[in-house]
Amino acid sequence: MTMTDLLAASDISTAINACKAKDSFSLKTFFATVGLSKKSPPEIEKVFKMLDQDKSGFIEQDELQLFLQKFSKGARALTAAETKAFLMAGDMDGDGKIGWEDCHHNVEYTEAYSLRC
Repeated sequence: MTMTDLLAASDISTAINACKAKDSFSLKTFFATVGLSKKSPPEIEKVFKMLDQDKSGFIEQDELQLFLQKFSKGARALTAAETKAFLMAGDMDGDGKIGWEDCHHNVEYTEAYSLRC
């Protein structure tokens, strides 16, 4: 399974292009642009499992650095600052990694945020 099995290739391309510059990545904007905030929990979980490269049940810092590349092979790696900000925003329970519950909460938050804007 690939990301384009769940998300539109054009939405992924738009999201990747919006954060080509270093330190321009925004978690909320990216999730909204790729359409993840409109997906069902089972679909979001499939994306989470694709991002969890080592199948530990968590997305750790080293996996976050390569986050964009999981959506598009030619995408850049996140900077150290972006990775830290992503981890701080995504780690709801403070364990230093993003689990399924953290991820699900962030996508739901993004959807609510998008509806308010």
